[in-house]
Amino acid sequence: MKKSSESKPNKVGEKKSLQLIQGLSKSTLGIIAALLILFALVMLVLFQTEISERFNSINSDQTSEIPEGPISIGILEIADGKDVETGLLAGEGLELVKANCTACHSSALILQNRFSRETWKSKIEWMQETQGLWDLGNTEPIILDYLAANYAPEEFRGRRKPLENIEWYTLED
Repeated sequence: MKKSSESKPNKVGEKKSLQLIQGLSKSTLGIIAALLILFALVMLVLFQTEISERFNSINSDQTSEIPEGPISIGILEIADGKDVETGLLAGEGLELVKANCTACHSSALILQNRFSRETWKSKIEWMQETQGLWDLGNTEPIILDYLAANYAPEEFRGRRKPLENIEWYTLED
């Protein structure tokens, strides 16, 4: 009893089918990639339109109040009196601090320090002179007000106050 050729696997036909499927997959992936790129472009245009509309809605007599340098148009998420993303205390100027300060470093550098307004100003000047921080323009007083109000020196609240006015001496052999 002979087996018909129909019951034998057709290697040539299977290979052509596999090539066809692979070709379709590549073209499908190409279409998906093109759609993703198109989506990204549409989102970019919408985002730019939103920014333009926000600035165009400002009256011409209020243009002097537009901050110089980087600005943030994001929405702050506040929980328990703190910005969820950075941990910074909520208050007037938080958005400017978040946009200008955390653009270069972690908010932990702010959270771990407590300085007077004058010392915060000297830190900003140091960053401008040595670290490439841009001129904050008319946003600097707002940023300094925020930092001085929320991250000023506190009274000591520990078991023992740190020693002051210590006279150091050199140990001799």
